[in-house]
Amino acid sequence: MSKPEVVVFDLGKVLVDFDYSLVAKRLKARSTADIGAVAARLDQSTLLIEYETGRISTDEFFAQIRKLTGYTGTLDEFAVAFGDIFSPIEEMIEWQATLKSRDVPTFIFSNTNELAVRHITSAFPFFGGFNHYIYSHEIGSMKPAAKIYEAVEAATNRSGKQILYIDDKIENIEGGRSRGWHTIHHVTPRETLTEAAVHGF
Repeated sequence: MSKPEVVVFDLGKVLVDFDYSLVAKRLKARSTADIGAVAARLDQSTLLIEYETGRISTDEFFAQIRKLTGYTGTLDEFAVAFGDIFSPIEEMIEWQATLKSRDVPTFIFSNTNELAVRHITSAFPFFGGFNHYIYSHEIGSMKPAAKIYEAVEAATNRSGKQILYIDDKIENIEGGRSRGWHTIHHVTPRETLTEAAVHGF
């Protein structure tokens, strides 16, 4: 087995955990509607998909949230409530730092949005340590669509077995496998790091 030259990380549930139910709890006090079902399942909503594919801006997303929930706070207040839902997965963060110390290029490849990126960038110092970042809202496409995988290959200047890709969603992993990438379906840090060792890391 040839050793990959770069490691590409999904973000959510791989490097940081997240909990959208926290959004519901924070918005409730400033909202006029029953927003529990909307916010608690926001990570599966059509509205979030539109936001994370860049079809609507942050201002438009916020306007829709206000319309749905009657939220009375400002955009800045909402940004904190919406963005501060992440917690670090320390074992994976430490491993990325080790890869960096060994001059292995590392990349972020994420279905995400401007508010999440803004919060993670400011809250987690490790996040500045990657070679490049491929975000769905900037590319205009979400995993597992081919377009965003093509963007990864362009950003890394690698393809096929030169890439090791780690993601918690099997449908996204299949997208990488279909392009000949080495892949690890992330379930736990221990399992991922054990499998990464098989790939020479």
